[in-house]
Amino acid sequence: MISNWLSAALARRNIHYGWVMVAVTFLTALISAGTVGAPGVFIVPLQKEFGWTTAEISSALSIRFILFGLMAPFAAALMNRYGLRNVTLLALLIVVSGLVASLAMTQVWQLMLLWGVVIGLGTGMTALVLGATIAARWFVARRGLVVGILTASVATGQLAFLPLLASLTEAYGWRIALGLVCMMLGVAAFAVLMIMRDRPSDVGLRPFGDEGTEPLPAPPPNNTPIMAAALGTLRDASKSGVFWILFATFFICGASTNGLVQVHLIPMCLDFGIPQVQAASLLAAMGIFDFVGTIASGWLSDRYDNRWLLFWYYGLRGLSLLFLPFSDFTLYGLSLFAMFYGLDWIATVPPTVRLATQRFGPERANLVFGWIFAGHQLGAGVAAFGAGLSRTVLQTYLPAFFVAGALCVVAALIVLAISRPKAAVV
Repeated sequence: MISNWLSAALARRNIHYGWVMVAVTFLTALISAGTVGAPGVFIVPLQKEFGWTTAEISSALSIRFILFGLMAPFAAALMNRYGLRNVTLLALLIVVSGLVASLAMTQVWQLMLLWGVVIGLGTGMTALVLGATIAARWFVARRGLVVGILTASVATGQLAFLPLLASLTEAYGWRIALGLVCMMLGVAAFAVLMIMRDRPSDVGLRPFGDEGTEPLPAPPPNNTPIMAAALGTLRDASKSGVFWILFATFFICGASTNGLVQVHLIPMCLDFGIPQVQAASLLAAMGIFDFVGTIASGWLSDRYDNRWLLFWYYGLRGLSLLFLPFSDFTLYGLSLFAMFYGLDWIATVPPTVRLATQRFGPERANLVFGWIFAGHQLGAGVAAFGAGLSRTVLQTYLPAFFVAGALCVVAALIVLAISRPKAAVV
């Protein structure tokens, strides 16, 4: 098998196969995240072609965000039972099927079914839970850094492809741009099939940083029903105040990123006379800054108090959102916003994952984080619909940005209510 040959070749160079898992997961998350971010480019073309309102399109995206999040804990249970590779391949197949079918849609209910339900379920089967699972299973050392790298791929993928997709949409129409997304998903599926494995023991290794000398035995078969595993974890975790603080702050995180800026920044820029490709380039610039900021966040989360990291991340994000309406949407003002907001786009994930791992243990970390991530996407869904409704009813997006900024300041304060962990950071 390719994985065994590759593992042996890397071992001769003293490179752990876990880093190959990081690479293939990075690629998969990057492309999958581009699928999640793409609809921000298509809002205006869909309005022009079909006459759908911003609120109607936002409703479909809101459904997708919510299902994307609600699937996360069940995705973790599916991965634990059926394996990372099998679940990831199925997820990619579902997403591609939904996108291909949407090329022929003509009614708003079809948009809600395909872009809302089908793609929401497909992307939710991996989401950020995949990266958290890779870090927990394949790494003992550098877990925070790995989560940072894989989280950066998600946010960067949501933003980096936008200028290309915007250019294709402007020149050839949104269907051509969507066809490119389908081709990229096929590339990701092939990489997963050839390279991804479930556990270090599958290639005769221990996790990176584990100083043992013998490969770990394969775990016993996991026959726990999916619903029981996911809901049982929620029942146990919900007894902890830490869980609810992380859930609430991640709700605000989703409301102030995916649901608001990712979906509505481009249409809002158009309201202020900024061309779509230029607005998409602004989001791409955020993606570059996010890549740096999230990897740095992973590095910092291995070394410093994660509570105070979250305090600064949420506080600075809130200030940047409150600043945006006063930037006059000039090149200087938007560039300043892109830099500060981009550095903080999804830097909250590594500290949140580490706090969940510390409080609930590495074996249940992906399931607990799945429920916390569900809060993230519920917030995204509320913001996606709320901002679209604001634009339709009030003819402006600005109230949604003010509300999101204020909520981020609230998140910065409540995260300090988490007590300092008694155990050492691992």
